[in-house]
Amino acid sequence: MDDNLLKKKIIVGLGIFIVLCVGVSFFYSYYKNMKEETKEIIESPLEEIKVEKTAKSEEETIKVDIKGEVKKPNIYNATAEERVIDIIEKAGGLTKNADTSILNLSKKVKDEMVIIIYSKEEIKEYEKTKEKQEQTLEICTNDEIKNDACLDSSETTTDQEQSPTGLININTATKEQLQTLPRIGQSKAEEIIRYREENGPFEKVEDIKNVSGIGESIFDQIKDSITI
Repeated sequence: MDDNLLKKKIIVGLGIFIVLCVGVSFFYSYYKNMKEETKEIIESPLEEIKVEKTAKSEEETIKVDIKGEVKKPNIYNATAEERVIDIIEKAGGLTKNADTSILNLSKKVKDEMVIIIYSKEEIKEYEKTKEKQEQTLEICTNDEIKNDACLDSSETTTDQEQSPTGLININTATKEQLQTLPRIGQSKAEEIIRYREENGPFEKVEDIKNVSGIGESIFDQIKDSITI
């Protein structure tokens, strides 16, 4: 074979080999850069979400004060998603003398909330006082004979049902006490009691408008006579 032809083939082969090496090197470098850029694009939003979530969690940390018949009464850190029962567990659970019959254990907690776990004796005394009051009101308002010498409803209201200012406490008032308010009859009084039993205490007097049958017009007439 001619030497010149052989040299040309060798040169062409070397050229092709060099071009292939350069191409492979370029492709590998390009692929590596693309992979790193894609990784940064994916990880960056995830890191932002993680930081935002952490900051949000820290912002939602609240403090709740629990007292009474729990094993470790104290102020505890909580979140807005936790409920009364969760704070009781943080406080070591209930004592043997605890009575939660008038509490809403599923109620969500809020910042600066005070939770009081009553004793069995306190609940018994409360029920006894409430029963006595209801019996007195029933006797004094007998349809056949009305005793005008009886104490009226505002005078028979206990501290639990009426504030020192003489306002009706819509969170603790009995059905009879609620009926002393303008335009609040038996059915609406029962609705108010049913609402607070199912949803927990009213947080502000305006919340009474959430009760079925109580709108703006009724609220305007009773707002100066009620409290929480």
